[in-house]
Amino acid sequence: MKNVSSWLLQKLLGSEGHQHATICEFAPGQSIFQVGDPGDYLAVLLSGSVEIRKRGSVILVVEPGGMFGEMGIIDGQTRSADANARSHCRIAQVREGQFVALMEATPHFGLAVMRILTERLRHNNDT
Repeated sequence: MKNVSSWLLQKLLGSEGHQHATICEFAPGQSIFQVGDPGDYLAVLLSGSVEIRKRGSVILVVEPGGMFGEMGIIDGQTRSADANARSHCRIAQVREGQFVALMEATPHFGLAVMRILTERLRHNNDT
């Protein structure tokens, strides 16, 4: 999976005086979100690792710099998988307004999200 570039992390964390994300921490084993929860943010993993599960099976392990939860922020639907912290982790939650602002300010961000979606679709089609 593609990682978020350093320039995007700087934007998310507010290096230019504007924070575009809320930073949250999770303990090992803690649920970040579950199937059916509102898909109201995109998550960027800053540290640790996160397991994405569907129907009890691990479908993806997210490492630092990786994004997850992108489908909900795009289509406004509820979560289609569970996300759990595998280790102590920090995530940046990017809400819809912040997501739109990042898309407008940095078109490469939108392209990065589309590439991640495409990569996951291809992977799911191959399995």
